[in-house]
Amino acid sequence: MRFMHIADVHLGAAPDRGYPWSKDRGRELWESFRQCIADVNEKKVDLLLIAGDLFHRQPEPNELKEVNYLFSTLEQTAVVLMAGNHDCLLPGSAYRTYPWNENVICLFSPECERVRLPDLKTEIYGFSYQRQEITAPLYDAIAAEKSDYFKILLAHGGDASHIPISREKLSKAGFDYIALGHIHKPQVFIRNLAMYAGALEPIDCEDIGPHGYIIGEVQRKKVRLSFVEKAGRQYRKEEVAVTEGDTPFSVRGKIAETVRANGSQNTYRITLVGERHPQFRPDLREYLKCGRILDIEDRTVPAFHLEELRRQYHGQLIGDYIESFGDGPKNLTEQKALYLGLEALLYPGK
Repeated sequence: MRFMHIADVHLGAAPDRGYPWSKDRGRELWESFRQCIADVNEKKVDLLLIAGDLFHRQPEPNELKEVNYLFSTLEQTAVVLMAGNHDCLLPGSAYRTYPWNENVICLFSPECERVRLPDLKTEIYGFSYQRQEITAPLYDAIAAEKSDYFKILLAHGGDASHIPISREKLSKAGFDYIALGHIHKPQVFIRNLAMYAGALEPIDCEDIGPHGYIIGEVQRKKVRLSFVEKAGRQYRKEEVAVTEGDTPFSVRGKIAETVRANGSQNTYRITLVGERHPQFRPDLREYLKCGRILDIEDRTVPAFHLEELRRQYHGQLIGDYIESFGDGPKNLTEQKALYLGLEALLYPGK
């Protein structure tokens, strides 16, 4: 039996709201999901597991119709899904009454339920969020029934506000695989047993690194897992080193080269580091034009040659100011105060 495990698709989200490319990102979430469904057919997957937050908020009927159509294109695949904290089953949710295709199984109960797929000799356990926050560790009390079926738990959570999860208790619950959602970074939760698939596409700037889905190959109740990178874009954090010899154009060139080298399709948060000429102040607004850049943080410091300045201005205000900080190492606050004061004294009006 072969399964695909996805989670946190967040259809309907608008990542990077307020930026020029935000509308494109919303459409790209749908396109990635469509491509994922195409991969299900191409890879001849028997079971598609969706571990919550298929939608970013309450789904509209027309959105459910689109998703259901995509599920109808699956040639041999059963779909099992649950609602997470973002698309929880609030009263009046369109999820509750939608007429799904025969190949779609919804674990929409507030209590843990079990579905059996005899053709696959597989059982899937799970339940859905009925509200956005659940602080009780509900998975601690769930255990698989003994059988010769391959047993899967479909689960969503893992933090204090969204069903805290105990590794120890989950590892002893009798499941053969635990398909987790809610944490957007793909990761192993319990070795050879429990995985977070991560968000199918990165949703916000903290979703650093590759994203995609998990493929599981089951033979004799043993599962072999592999992560498949699928997202067309990544969020990246990059540092750009600035030197005393840099100019506004040279720093802009360094930022543009960093974007090119790491993929112009990606979205960046840039940090400028190093020592700049004291009379040079980076034009952060201008540098944002170098690509898909969310923000640029300037952590550079002016390249003051303190001993030279102390000698040059000995007995004067500037020399006395430098000496007032002493000769020992300085913490960040002291260093910042020293540099800001020197900038004001040496370059008044800048």
